Amino acid sequence: MGFGEARKVLSRKKVKPFRAPSLIALVAFLALVVLSSCKKRGDEIRVGAYFSLSGTDASFGTDSQKGIDLAVEQLNAAGGIRGKRVKVLYEDDQSRAGNVSEKVQTLIDREDVVAVLGEVASSRSVIGSLICEQKKVPMVTPSSTAVEVTEEREYTFRACFTDEQQGAVAARFVVDYLKKTRAAVFYTAQDPYSAGLARSFRENFTKLGGTITIDKGYPASETSFGTYLEIIKATNPEVVFMPVYYDVMSIIAKDAADVGIPGEMLLGGDGWDSDDLVTAKSKGPLQGAYFTNHSAPDAPWPEARTFAQAFRKKYDKTPNSLSAQAYDSARVLFDAMARTTELTRENLAVALANTKAFQGATGVLTIDEHHNANKPIVVNRITDGEFHYVTEYLAP
Repeated sequence: MGFGEARKVLSRKKVKPFRAPSLIALVAFLALVVLSSCKKRGDEIRVGAYFSLSGTDASFGTDSQKGIDLAVEQLNAAGGIRGKRVKVLYEDDQSRAGNVSEKVQTLIDREDVVAVLGEVASSRSVIGSLICEQKKVPMVTPSSTAVEVTEEREYTFRACFTDEQQGAVAARFVVDYLKKTRAAVFYTAQDPYSAGLARSFRENFTKLGGTITIDKGYPASETSFGTYLEIIKATNPEVVFMPVYYDVMSIIAKDAADVGIPGEMLLGGDGWDSDDLVTAKSKGPLQGAYFTNHSAPDAPWPEARTFAQAFRKKYDKTPNSLSAQAYDSARVLFDAMARTTELTRENLAVALANTKAFQGATGVLTIDEHHNANKPIVVNRITDGEFHYVTEYLAP
């Protein structure tokens, strides 16, 4: 069809002019969308969670997620909170402290969560807690043990012990259980978790009459530890306390074996707790090593066994204490929700602060006036690539 032909056809047709939708119709449409969204959110209770689901500490995050998901599944199967289902929305901080602020603000501002769960690493929980305090949103960390996380915080809580408590128990274990009096301390100098736990052990060990043969911090960027360990060995310690994370410890353990420091001499903290630390069913460089922890797969109390059975049924694997801690932190939060007369962020913070004698998978838990959990501290031993319960102490 040529241009002239087309013009004749158009001249014979009446073309209806385009009319924009009226303002009233547009407002009505948007209101319908908003109401639909509100109705959907009104049927559920939204909780945020930020963890290292990828990156160097991904094991921490994915293990924690498994515990939370199991707790949510059990709660919703039992009817939820006053008939409302709980939904947990996850943000991955990729094991980077610099990502935490954005992720936590997204959960609070965009997703409008009533509370936040996270993190495992204390350095990232400190950042997340600052955002939650500013926004007045309750935050419960499952496993961050650095004292700074809850210090002078109104809305931040933890479902675990502190490094002050953990270090004191580690010192008591060396003196009372192992009957050793000479210890070396080796830690990451710039890390709040590692340095704080080292300080607590050092102070309590000397109070108990022990001798620190050497106190050595190394840079966070360090990847080779042989020279440090040669120096440590030369001081003739009976125990070497290494409160570092599992990814670094797997390297240190090999270097320690190379310089003649056996696994039986090594003692760590809860940062060791990861399936990636050891090779399953094998005698590695950490054979016989001990570490303080939140629980153990074979802990003797009934709640631990019940949790372990449910976890194995869902995931076909044995839970570690990070999964158990995350499970307990979610259940502590849900218990506080159920005790509020009206579920607001402010009321939830008050209910969390009033948590007493909660029966958890990791032991009986009470939130104290500093928002820390008073609960048992367990000592595990690594045997043939598995973690086993040795003993427990009440947090001092």
